[in-house]
Amino acid sequence: MTANPKYRLFDLGTNPALTEAIAKQLHTPIAPVEIQTFADNEIYERIVDSVRGIDVYVVQPISEPVNDNFIKLMIFIDAAKRTSAKSINVIIPYLGYARSDRKTRSREPIVARLMANMLESQGVKRVMTMDLHTSQVQGFFDIPVDHLIAMPVQAKFYEDQGLVGPDVVVVASGSSTLKLVQRLAEVLHAQWAIVDQDRDPRVKAAVTGNVAGKHAIILSDMIDTGEATVKAAIAVQKAGAKTIDALATHAVLSGDASQKLQESVIDRVIVADTVPIPAEKQFDKLTVITVAKLFAEAIGQVIAHKSMAKVLLSPDQREDAE
Repeated sequence: MTANPKYRLFDLGTNPALTEAIAKQLHTPIAPVEIQTFADNEIYERIVDSVRGIDVYVVQPISEPVNDNFIKLMIFIDAAKRTSAKSINVIIPYLGYARSDRKTRSREPIVARLMANMLESQGVKRVMTMDLHTSQVQGFFDIPVDHLIAMPVQAKFYEDQGLVGPDVVVVASGSSTLKLVQRLAEVLHAQWAIVDQDRDPRVKAAVTGNVAGKHAIILSDMIDTGEATVKAAIAVQKAGAKTIDALATHAVLSGDASQKLQESVIDRVIVADTVPIPAEKQFDKLTVITVAKLFAEAIGQVIAHKSMAKVLLSPDQREDAE
């Protein structure tokens, strides 16, 4: 592949498989970056080839280790700025700290806003991310934010398996995902339900909606410790679900989450490749689907100065548009 004279695509080593898949979709190579970590854990980065007057796109999820990966991104941004890049566009498939989007007690920070300020202060022109914990985080930025959703890929996954129609029920694991649940249910011609659960582990979760005898898909934006997902699955099983999938965009999988999910009543755990999953966190019930095409399409639309609406279309809408 030959480098496009108008832009360069970079990867900082956190999720190279996703960047490689995006590059393949765009028919462009990944531009080289020299990265070193010194004995005291200081990070050194150097952009190998000149990007003077060129639009720069860098893929870097803010995932574990969150702080190291964020500073890696900031160091790269500084390097691109100092070499006179035309614009700096950051693709953050998973935005760490997005859950810190409000103050719930006095003297608390709003870290998501802090991160937005830091990125903007360094001259970032555009941010592209996917399935934020709450969409209000977009409002923390005064620059364009392309908030992609994994739903088109998730819907196609289930359509390809024939899991559509009234025998399928999409379940919200909480109120924050209810709109996405309703949209996915609409695309799959399925029903929807919601699990009412309290953060107090002593309070049992309850299902609102009919899941008895159906293929249940518990949808959430991320799986972190896995506790909320497992708790929801137990409630769905007790309500009579035939099979249970846990569907999430971001597989954070902190601590012993993988073991909890493997040993749970859940039949399958289906996640996107926004976050790299190391070998020690992989397990038999896990299925990973790629969102590289969505990011590649979104980058292509930005480069062509076209609307992002096409990227957000579900499979049925794409067919109607063609």
